[in-house]
Amino acid sequence: MSFFKRIFSSEKKETLDKGLEKTKTTFFSKLTKAIAGKSKVDDEVLDNLEEILVSSDVGVETTLKIIKRIEARVSNDKYLGTEELNQILREEIASLLSETKSGEESEFKIPANKKPYVIMVVGVNGVGKTTTIGKLAFQFKKAGYKVVLGAADTFRAAAIDQLQIWADRVGVPIVKQQMGSDPASVAFDTLQSAVAQNADVVIIDTAGRLHNKVGLMNELSKVKKVMQKVVEDTPNDVLLVLDGSTGQNAFEQAKQFTAATEVSCLAVTKLDGTAKGGVVIGISDQFQIPVKYIGVGEGIEDLQVFNKYEFVDSFFK
Repeated sequence: MSFFKRIFSSEKKETLDKGLEKTKTTFFSKLTKAIAGKSKVDDEVLDNLEEILVSSDVGVETTLKIIKRIEARVSNDKYLGTEELNQILREEIASLLSETKSGEESEFKIPANKKPYVIMVVGVNGVGKTTTIGKLAFQFKKAGYKVVLGAADTFRAAAIDQLQIWADRVGVPIVKQQMGSDPASVAFDTLQSAVAQNADVVIIDTAGRLHNKVGLMNELSKVKKVMQKVVEDTPNDVLLVLDGSTGQNAFEQAKQFTAATEVSCLAVTKLDGTAKGGVVIGISDQFQIPVKYIGVGEGIEDLQVFNKYEFVDSFFK
């Protein structure tokens, strides 16, 4: 497909290639063994491929969908050589990601008619939520936007302190209150401050506890309602941050949070430290929610806008 021939930003692409190295190496070493001595894609190759995709945390449902599509192509083409399998997988995975509108963008940007653009960030503690917010603030500021952060995760003092450190590091204003304050009150103050400062982007951190789904649901609903008193139709995005290295646990978190609030997009972090990069494909497909950002390193520049062509190209390079 011609879209794989696009010229990607070399620096960004190098980081992505490096970040997906563990996933790619593991996947291809298994794939090489699976097709050793085979000249065509037959039932045995497909069975082995199914096992490889599931073990790469693509997920059972998504794996079966991919296998079914490859079976249809084998049936139509009558003969498919194993050397063509990589290309077919690339095409089918990119096609699958297209169905959720994942990876349509390549730059950090907001719609021209949405100001301030409000992003409410959700996710359990430890997934890299606050770090993702800091890196997101950095990227939006670098793109020329005026950014304001809101520390509405008032459940933990450490969350407020950590966000303050990121605000200082990036050089953006932060609105915060004391630990234990009403998160909705913090969100309200943040939006009022953002409007007064004529800010372009507002990023609101929220509590990451899941022990009481009903409590979480009520809290997030309240935060949304209060924000809408300041700016209608906000938040513009509810961004769920997931730790890619946790594999199937990330699926469970996605299930819990999509039940608790209307998640509109995903950020998958820590892909550089894992061989479970397939989780990006599975979660996007299973929950029909686009992946918007991926974390492929610890550096401040290593949060990237997820682009399916770049991702698939790096995965199958």
